[in-house]
Amino acid sequence: MIKKIENMKNEFIKNGGVLKTSELKELGLSSRQINKLLGEGMISKIKYGFYESNEYPLKEQVIIARLFPKAVIFLESALMHYGYTDRIPSAWQIAVDRHSKPNQYDIEYPVIEPYYLEPKFIDIGVDIIHEDGVDIRIYDRDRTICDILRYENKLEEEVFTNAIKRYVKDPKKNVRRLFEYAGEFNITNKVQTYIGVWL
Repeated sequence: MIKKIENMKNEFIKNGGVLKTSELKELGLSSRQINKLLGEGMISKIKYGFYESNEYPLKEQVIIARLFPKAVIFLESALMHYGYTDRIPSAWQIAVDRHSKPNQYDIEYPVIEPYYLEPKFIDIGVDIIHEDGVDIRIYDRDRTICDILRYENKLEEEVFTNAIKRYVKDPKKNVRRLFEYAGEFNITNKVQTYIGVWL
């Protein structure tokens, strides 16, 4: 059992601190042994079929990427990543396929707020961040600005205005790409109105 626990700890480290039941079983742990580890407080259940190690403090975005590998960090959560807002959102905003089952997103931790998008819009402008051995999907800065223009009514005015100002000053912005995305979302006029004047 000691060898299995060592292997399990290494797997937790490799997988951002989250393992599935099937992955624990591949390490040779039976359901009874998994329950024993739960009882001893070595691991905790995040949701059905997913466990975290209690030895490693987890980053919330890593947990989200492990639980929902196809979801994309979205809107204010993406703004925070790029330094376009100082406001920490009360929940992680993630873009998910509108055909996915809503009840899978009912988790206590981390707090998430799913936005259900048409499948054809999900993969536009996705960037990958590598953290703790896990690939985290996030919209790039240009797609994120298109999103805040599309969801302007969901944002506080100050968050919206700051994001636009900081994007305009960002040397990493890609205006050509911004207008490409704007064309796909049919918001070219809006981009021209809000951002064109600053460029």
